[in-house]
Amino acid sequence: MKKDIHPEYYDSKIKCICGNVIETRAKKPEMSVEICSNCHPFYTGQQKIVDTEGRVERFNRKYGKSAQT
Repeated sequence: MKKDIHPEYYDSKIKCICGNVIETRAKKPEMSVEICSNCHPFYTGQQKIVDTEGRVERFNRKYGKSAQT
C-alpha cells in the first residue's frame, strides 16, 4: 500500500438521540445520528403500512392472505 494516502481510522462512538451508543471504527472519533436500529420503527416492529388506495387489501385477497395473519 502507498504511504500517506489512507485516512486515519479511530475507535469511534456513534451516539443516537435515543441514548444508544454503538462502538465501531471510522474516520471520525465521534458521530451523532438522529435514528438508529434500536429506535427505528422498521426494526422495532412499530412501522405501520399506510394504504390509501386499498393495494395491500387487494394483494391479500388476490394471494389468499387473510387480514388476521
